[in-house]
Amino acid sequence: MAPGAPARCPWSRLLSAGGAGGPRGRTRPASPVGAEPPSLPPALRPSLPRLLFLSALPSEARCSRSSPSAAAPPGPGCCRHTTPAAAADCCLAPMEDYHKPDQQTLQALKDTANRLRISSIKATTAAGSGHPTSCCSAAEIMSVLFFHTMKYKVQDPRNASNDRFVLSKGHAAPILYSVWAEAGFLQETDLLNLRKIDSVLEGHPVPRQAFTDVATGSLGQGLGAACGMAYTGKFFDRASYRVYCLLGDGELSEGSVWEAMAFAGFYKLDNLVAIFDVNRLGQSDPAPLQHHVEIYQKRCEAFGWHAIIVDGHSVEELCKAFGQAKHQPTAIIAKTFKGKGISGVEDKESWHGKPLPKNMAEQVILEIDEKIQNKKKLSPALPEEDAPVVNIRNIKMPSPPSYKVGEKWATRKAYGVALAKLGHANDRVIALDGDTKNSTFSELFKKDHPSRYIECYIAEQNMVSIAVGCATRDRTVAFASTFATFFTRAFDQIRMAAISESNINLCGSHCGVSIGEDGPSQMGLEDLSMFRAVPNATVFYPGDAVATEKAVEIAANTKGICFIRTSRPENPVIYNNNEDFHIGQAKVVLKSKDDQVTVIGAGVTLHEALSAAEQLRKEKIFIRVIDPFTIKPLDKKTILENARATKGRIITVEDHYHEGGIGEAVCAAVVGEPGITVNRLAVSHVPRSGKSAELLKMFGIDKDAIVQAVKVAVSKSRNAE
Repeated sequence: MAPGAPARCPWSRLLSAGGAGGPRGRTRPASPVGAEPPSLPPALRPSLPRLLFLSALPSEARCSRSSPSAAAPPGPGCCRHTTPAAAADCCLAPMEDYHKPDQQTLQALKDTANRLRISSIKATTAAGSGHPTSCCSAAEIMSVLFFHTMKYKVQDPRNASNDRFVLSKGHAAPILYSVWAEAGFLQETDLLNLRKIDSVLEGHPVPRQAFTDVATGSLGQGLGAACGMAYTGKFFDRASYRVYCLLGDGELSEGSVWEAMAFAGFYKLDNLVAIFDVNRLGQSDPAPLQHHVEIYQKRCEAFGWHAIIVDGHSVEELCKAFGQAKHQPTAIIAKTFKGKGISGVEDKESWHGKPLPKNMAEQVILEIDEKIQNKKKLSPALPEEDAPVVNIRNIKMPSPPSYKVGEKWATRKAYGVALAKLGHANDRVIALDGDTKNSTFSELFKKDHPSRYIECYIAEQNMVSIAVGCATRDRTVAFASTFATFFTRAFDQIRMAAISESNINLCGSHCGVSIGEDGPSQMGLEDLSMFRAVPNATVFYPGDAVATEKAVEIAANTKGICFIRTSRPENPVIYNNNEDFHIGQAKVVLKSKDDQVTVIGAGVTLHEALSAAEQLRKEKIFIRVIDPFTIKPLDKKTILENARATKGRIITVEDHYHEGGIGEAVCAAVVGEPGITVNRLAVSHVPRSGKSAELLKMFGIDKDAIVQAVKVAVSKSRNAE
């Protein structure tokens, strides 16, 4: 024991003697899904003979925390406990239980780290681009992680029971690829194809690689995804796999990192380990804290993490740090040097993102190779096969919708009803929200399925990342909801989710000026534009409660990102409960042989269009009304067929800005088609507070504006004739 260290607790001594798995032991929750684990995890529960022996401990082993009569107050390393559970919860000291690897293993880990350096340098030099210095600072970290700490099947990287790894500092991708070559999943020659167009080894990690769960490269997002994986492992899978996330110190300036830190600390994700590669240097300047690792430690502790400072180039210190197990997430703050091992480059500025010239690379490789004592390769330990089998295919509602035509429902509430209902169909449907559950109505899901609801609080960026993490390896069907406008702050996370090939479902409520008095800061007016720009996204805009329920069911079974846009006002149900809905299939909700104009509306404007049609009918003017159901993909065929039947006249009306909304989607669909004209009604400028009807009128998207636009279109046509 180090001089000045706190007295070792008798309970922790005895508990550690009971075979908790040493530094590689796992804590496996046995509580119901969503519940807090018991005070003493199964992996630490002693046998009955041990319990009998422990009960005979003298009274001086009792903890003052549970024994008011004890004279000495508890402190760090408190050594008085009345039960083994108290010992485990209070001051079990795994650092002292650490079993130091033998010298042969330590040397093998050092050799592995240097081989990873060499492979990273070779790959980036061959590519003529990349980040070898960022790889070299993390070499020992990656060596110890993948060949001493983590448990996984090399030839089955996405096995449900494997430990997870997220490379948040995605520009260090070559060292991740080098790890998988070292392990035997990739060929060494594959590394020389880094960044080539026909290679799977891209400049940053992407899920095209079997060993990559989430795409990284936009810094600051990896930890949020790792939190989602860890939450799933602890509360949904209740499995022993652990989640590791490697971050660079530069990205620690991103607020999204600290949203994730707060989340993990609050939910006590003790199966999560974040490693800070504090190599001091950023891209163009040193990182703000440089090597002041003690400040990072204090910050982590303030967020509820167990934080350990280590020499990031000492495999022994890393082994020791990874061997700790606490009832909270762990942050390993590794002091490293950028370009470690590269003569003339180590800890020097202006080398970020620059490969070594060929001659220099050859010399450096020779120097590093001389440090390698043994060519023998290490193999990772196998995982405990305890992740449950999950089936999230073909999820169907347990019963059809049960609405009455004409009764008024807000689609935001219909979303909550539908989600709660879907939760009864499959126990892997989960819901996340950002402290808006009583507005988005995800609270209805929480009421029915409390253990599968994740409160992410007001941290929308992190909420999206958590959803992405939860959905990895097809472990859950994740629905995340908030006001539509607040997804704009998470656009980078949404963009990266698409690159991650993630199947997440997002619901944005309170869209448009129709929300009323809350004003423009709460009005989603850019969301359609944003989600239409996301590759492979499906954008639902249901017109009533029945359509909303169908959208939720379809989204649960659709690959890629799904966005469901819901509204605050209550509008009549217009569809029968047996109405069939499909992606990319619009509904012609009003039609006659005398129709003169096709009007396309969605959500609240669909109902305004129907009201306008009723008013126009009194004047013997008939319009066709289309509900697109999905804005992306848009039903081009139905729109064109009906436009041609109404003399090529189309009017779009939407509670969204002109840019990127329904009008532009329709224009894109009909561009180049002869005889088609499109008149777009949309919100033209930043709105203000007011009543819903007043705002719809102010911005010319209510029934009166539609009536006027139809009359103008008909009048122009008549004048032309």
